[in-house]
This record gives sequence, structure tokens and C-alpha cells, in this order.
Amino acid sequence: MLEVAGVTRRFGDNVAVDDVSFTVRPGALTGFVGGNGAGKTTTMRMIMGVLAIQSGEIRWHGHPATELDRRSFGYMPEERGLYPKQPVFDQLVYLGRLRGLATDAAKARTASLLERFELAGRGKDKLESLSLGNQQRVQIAAAVIAQPSALILDEPFSGLDPLAVDSMVELLREFADQGVPVLFSSHQLDLVERLCDQLVVLAAGKVVGHGSVEELRSKGGTRYRLVVDGDPGWVREQPGIRVVDSAGPGVLFELDGGDTDAVLRTALSRGSVREFTEVRPTVTEIYREVTA
Repeated sequence: MLEVAGVTRRFGDNVAVDDVSFTVRPGALTGFVGGNGAGKTTTMRMIMGVLAIQSGEIRWHGHPATELDRRSFGYMPEERGLYPKQPVFDQLVYLGRLRGLATDAAKARTASLLERFELAGRGKDKLESLSLGNQQRVQIAAAVIAQPSALILDEPFSGLDPLAVDSMVELLREFADQGVPVLFSSHQLDLVERLCDQLVVLAAGKVVGHGSVEELRSKGGTRYRLVVDGDPGWVREQPGIRVVDSAGPGVLFELDGGDTDAVLRTALSRGSVREFTEVRPTVTEIYREVTA
């Protein structure tokens, strides 16, 4: 278990991270979302010990995380840190050896990862000669080269094409299935919704949402879509109903003490009902609501 417990970080008068707490469970993919300047990167840097924590602590398996603990974490920073003029294969082997792998094991692991990311033929190429998307793949390979005990990834999907995203998702799932806690930030909320076991939503340095997608959806309330033959304007006059949106024969509404059965009975008494559906909020809608 990786725990962020009440961490705070200030830069002068600016409180970048304000008493942030959350957990990343073993075997769980945790999405870390928030706008630019919300504090995600600063929090990840504190987890990795790159930035000092001014209050609170990072815990690993129940005890304060040590430098030795962090050496086993896989980290992909926001600002990529590989060597542009060094051949891809050589620097991955070098990084693997720095992480404690024997030379032969580092070479085998490097070859396997390059094959997986369809870069097997580019191992002798300098990093700077690759496209930005392929450089991103190499950066991901560097983060997982030494079978990390936890993964901390800052925008790992940035610049990847759809096939590379699928490959990355498969890789992260494999680590999660092995019991590795995985925390990653992303602005691609549709991907976060599809992939994550839990979410942490940050706004202005504070946690404003934390839980599974379903838990956050349940807090966001439920809406209903009604599509009828004719004008559904009468729904606005139903007691206990708040119309959110209306277009043509369709209307989206929320309950405010009202009864869906009563709405449906009224609709049927007026003519045909083409659709009557419960609509759960998406992660994008949840994000907009909790960060408003």
C-alpha cells in the first residue's frame, strides 16, 4: 500500500499542495486527474522524494517511505529525462543496471520491452532520432525496466497513438495484476474512466474527489432521459423535476423530490414513449462538477 498522508508543499506564498491524502492500493490502477496547476506533478515528486515534504508523509506498507523503498519505484516524470544522443538500447541497459539488474538480465529485459513497443529495430538509433511518440515509449520502458514495486507515472499516455495506448494499458494491467500499486496522471478522462479502479481528483492543491468511478458517480446524482412523440415541454411542469436539457422530442432531467413512475405515466398518457433511460454521469461530468 502506498499512502499519501496529509502532505503539503508551498512555494513562497503559493500553496501548491494543501494537506493532500489518498491511498494507492496494491493491484489497483489509480488515476490522478486535475487541471494544470492543480498539484499533481508536485505530489508525484514528493512521493518520489524529488521535492521535500513540508508537512505530512509518504508511507509505504505502513511505514514512512525511505530512500531505499523509493529505489524500487518506477517513475516517469513530466519532464522526460533520457539521453537524446545515446542509443536507445544502450541507455535502457544502463538504466536497468543502475536499478540493480545484472547486465544479461538488463539486456534481455530491454529487448523484451522494445519488442513489445514495436521498437525492436530502433535499438541502435539515438533517442533524438525517434518521433515524440516513440520517445515516449522508450521513457515508459525506462520506468518499468527493473520490475518496480510501485509505478508513479506523470502523463504516460501523452503523445501515444491509439495502438501504443492499448499496449501501455495492457502493460499497466499486467503490473496491477501482480499486485503493484499504479498511480498515473492524465488529461484523457475517457481513458481514465475506462482504465482506472479508482480516481483521485485534485483542484487548487486539494483533493476534491476520491474513490472508484462508481462511487464518484453515485455522489454525482442520477439523471434521466425521456424521448417522446411530440413536445416534452410538459415535463418542466411536473412536481419535483428539474430539467437539465431539452432538445426536440428529448429531455434530460433530475429528480428533486419527484417520482420517475409519475413522469412515465404522464408521458404514456400523452402518447408514445420512445426512450426512458437512467443516465449516470461520466468521469468528465464528475470532474467538471467537483472542480467547479
